[in-house]
Amino acid sequence: MGAMASTSRQSELDRAWREHHRVARDVAYRLLGSVVEAEDAVQEAYVRLARQPEGAVDDVRAWLVVVVSRICLDFLGSARVMREAYIGPWLPEPIVEMAATGGGGGGTAGAGVGARALEAVGAAGSSPLDDPAQRVTLDDSVRMALLVVLEQLTPAERVAFVLHDVFQLPYGEIGEIVGRRADACRQLASRARRRIAPDAEAAGAEPVDAEQERKVTERFLAACAGGDLDALAAELDPDVLLRADGGGRVQAPRRPVRGRDVVVKIVANGLRNFPGLTVSGASVNGGPGGVVRLADGTLAGVLAFTVRESRIVGIELLANPDKLARLGLA
Repeated sequence: MGAMASTSRQSELDRAWREHHRVARDVAYRLLGSVVEAEDAVQEAYVRLARQPEGAVDDVRAWLVVVVSRICLDFLGSARVMREAYIGPWLPEPIVEMAATGGGGGGTAGAGVGARALEAVGAAGSSPLDDPAQRVTLDDSVRMALLVVLEQLTPAERVAFVLHDVFQLPYGEIGEIVGRRADACRQLASRARRRIAPDAEAAGAEPVDAEQERKVTERFLAACAGGDLDALAAELDPDVLLRADGGGRVQAPRRPVRGRDVVVKIVANGLRNFPGLTVSGASVNGGPGGVVRLADGTLAGVLAFTVRESRIVGIELLANPDKLARLGLA
């Protein structure tokens, strides 16, 4: 009987993994801005689920969302201190899909909870997004620029905003997560909207025509490939904003840089200092972007673009080697 009960429990947990892992990761990534850290939070939530008596959780999906959110809230409290001490701008770790490349193997769907579940992110050099069924859902709420804007919020504001405005959780349920009354959570979300409003539109809060994004990005990348700085400048808004995350590990502006002329100068310096530098088109968090490699193929950076009115108005450049190594693009 014990063996049968154990098998039944494992089947229940495996089903919970297949059916709810993706939504749990969707929540965690939007709260943390890192696929690996999000997966850690999800793994911890499933370990806690495994400790629950069989049949003790009526709504597994809702239970996981609550527990994952609480884990992320605790993490954000400590991460806030670390990110404030970070050298230069801190950028989220992006989700990159190269153009015209196939997906890999080693999927995690159906993995058991506990030791086997930890194998989902355990293979060195592999991407936790290899299985399409387990990838983070890409939409406007995960555009890189918007995730950067969310960094302005307190942990409680971010949780309230993401869970209510993105996942439509009632304020009462959010209150159970952040330890506040429903009306207080409503105020947290409202304050979050006000704080990010000045930057949200420029960061990509409103949908943009995908074809327009594609054409602008292709022209920009072609200009980079040809070293045509005039053509490159033509694709940039006069007030374009560049954020570069080098983490103090590589040379990169340690403050956000604004203005077409200075951004063109930075690109020109990169092309001049690294002969053979290439930028390949890619989808970055569901938006337009590129992957930068040195002449020997070494991954040097990931670019995410924000396009408005046929011009690039924002560029996020992730160049921190430690973060790049976690993307599985080497």
